[in-house]
Amino acid sequence: MTDTSTATPPLVEGVSRDTLRDIEHLAVELASIAGTEIAKALGGLLAVKYKTAVKEDVWRDPVSEVDGNVERMIRKRLAENFPDHDIIGEEMDERPARGNDFVWSVDPIDGTANFINGFPLFAASIGVLHKGVPVVGALWCPVSHALRAGVYHCTKGGKVRFDGADVTPKINPAVRRRLIGVPVATVSDGFWETRKTGSAALECAMVAAGLLQAARFATPNIWDVAGGLALIFAGGGVARRRDGNRWVPMAHFEAPGDKADLRFWRGELIVGERSAVERMCEAHESD
Repeated sequence: MTDTSTATPPLVEGVSRDTLRDIEHLAVELASIAGTEIAKALGGLLAVKYKTAVKEDVWRDPVSEVDGNVERMIRKRLAENFPDHDIIGEEMDERPARGNDFVWSVDPIDGTANFINGFPLFAASIGVLHKGVPVVGALWCPVSHALRAGVYHCTKGGKVRFDGADVTPKINPAVRRRLIGVPVATVSDGFWETRKTGSAALECAMVAAGLLQAARFATPNIWDVAGGLALIFAGGGVARRRDGNRWVPMAHFEAPGDKADLRFWRGELIVGERSAVERMCEAHESD
């Protein structure tokens, strides 16, 4: 008979540590492969379409051939390794296992407008949810705290890592004004200098690595931030979502009441170090 009195409890209720480890390993592998495909295509003559035509000669929401190719590759590998898991991808509507507790939220390139213009601020984002809670994140980024491309990754209850190495931010007390990410960059925002990269996923990674103290996102989709929230939570950060004129704690994703499907989740968020998030919430309470 096995003695379970001193057994290590699971990081996620009902899910073994081995399963979470396997999921994280695959997520890192897929993010790395996505990064390789993106790097090979960067600077080439890409086929590009636009999802939204605001008016004549005004186009928004670009999608490149690489977005579709990367998502197809990710879906194929997931079907081989976790065929019973559901997938929410930005570019394809197919749902292989709707209703499963595990949902992979995939954005092949978050920051496609930057990518198609050769501006190297974007990310390949993979987030894994269990009952709506971010439990695994893997984000390939072309820039990092290490001044090179690589994958930021984590498992719920574990540490934030970059290509396997522990990411422990070193905060310089001599720096009196830290950086925050905002939807629209301004000269300053009270206590911080503001930055806008054009990629919510990348900014989440920068928050988790300690390069940004916090970030605010106006209307992200679930695939923009699912992987990033896993990183931020693993790094000890918090998230707040707007609910009317209030900012309320957010620990998991919920489907909007009129849709009953996580794919349609959207919400204004503030993420980062707790003190910075609380200060930003106060500053933007009446926006």
